[in-house]
Amino acid sequence: MKFEILIAIVAQEKENEAIDIAKENGAGGVTITQGNGIGLNEKKTFFGLTYERSESLLFFVLEKNTCLKVMKALNKGLDLENTGHGMVLSMPISHLAGIAPKQLEKFENQIREEV
Repeated sequence: MKFEILIAIVAQEKENEAIDIAKENGAGGVTITQGNGIGLNEKKTFFGLTYERSESLLFFVLEKNTCLKVMKALNKGLDLENTGHGMVLSMPISHLAGIAPKQLEKFENQIREEV
């Protein structure tokens, strides 16, 4: 079984929606961190204060096929192809330890259903 890490960067107010979409499409747990984002345009200022958008970074460890399914669902559900709505990316995992046996069983069942 091959695993990937899926990283979704979304506006903080879209965090719960993104998690719901991911879970509906086979994701289990998620690790969440907070960050600030600055796009290609100049920083916006308001009375000398710089505005930086608050973003949530969502990290999912998923089976490879599930990863692609979740990525497509997030792209469509959050309209990520429009500038400034966020982004999602994945990277292969070559070694993995600490994944719960129940989560492995869930991934195996998802693969069986697809075949």
